[in-house]
Amino acid sequence: MHGHGHGYPVALVLGGVVSVQSGAAIAFHLFDELGPAGTVLLRVALAAAVLGALWRPPLRGRSPAAMRSALLFGVALAGMNLSFYAGLERVPLGIAVTLEFVGPLGVALAASRRALDLVWVALAAGGILLLSPDLGDGLDPLGAGLCLLAGAFWAAYIVLSERVGRAFERGEGLALALAFASALLLAPGIAQGGADLLRPELLAAGLAVAMLSSAIPYSFELEALRHLRTGTFGVLMSLEPAAAALVGFVALDQGLRAPELLAVAMVVAASAGALSRAAHPPRDA
Repeated sequence: MHGHGHGYPVALVLGGVVSVQSGAAIAFHLFDELGPAGTVLLRVALAAAVLGALWRPPLRGRSPAAMRSALLFGVALAGMNLSFYAGLERVPLGIAVTLEFVGPLGVALAASRRALDLVWVALAAGGILLLSPDLGDGLDPLGAGLCLLAGAFWAAYIVLSERVGRAFERGEGLALALAFASALLLAPGIAQGGADLLRPELLAAGLAVAMLSSAIPYSFELEALRHLRTGTFGVLMSLEPAAAALVGFVALDQGLRAPELLAVAMVVAASAGALSRAAHPPRDA
């Protein structure tokens, strides 16, 4: 354990979980000025700048296959963040992350052949169904759909992160992918954010989102995964929808009703069950 108790990697994962949701709460406040696409562009481009400076990924001598993996990784990153923020503009943070969690849950279940996993499928489906009566009646259907789309991109991100991890050293693959993602987000980001993207106070808030949502959790998770089994990591990450509901309540004044809280709890329980046996760590994007 490199001289650390078990508490150290656990604290890193939980710190990363809270960091991601705090970043989302700050991002939410930027939507009025920049729109979801402008906010995503700031977050991803600034994260690319920070991680690019940190890892300095060399471009020479890369195989076409490695570059293709990094490009696909960038597409998954851009798609996930753009659809998630567009959904977050329309549905509360706790529900947005709960719906998005179908991604890592799906990856974990797809790799498994255990009968017990049918229980997790049923539990997660029950949680999602609990939210469905709200659709159109307080829960925006387009917002919910965008969060599920973000989940599909998250699933792709998890699978691709393994491939990119094999092709590149440490964080070099992610730094490259973030640069590709920034290029993809330029047009929609500038269309929504315009000249406001250059306002110093919004740039500062964007940098805070980039650090809280990308750089800090990525570094924490990278370190934690050196000490934890993938399954243990997965169970801890499953707390993300609950953390999102809490941060949404405290920071955004988004109270959830009892059925919604039960839905979050069911998806957390299903994720913990399924991800306890996960082959792929459900890394944050």
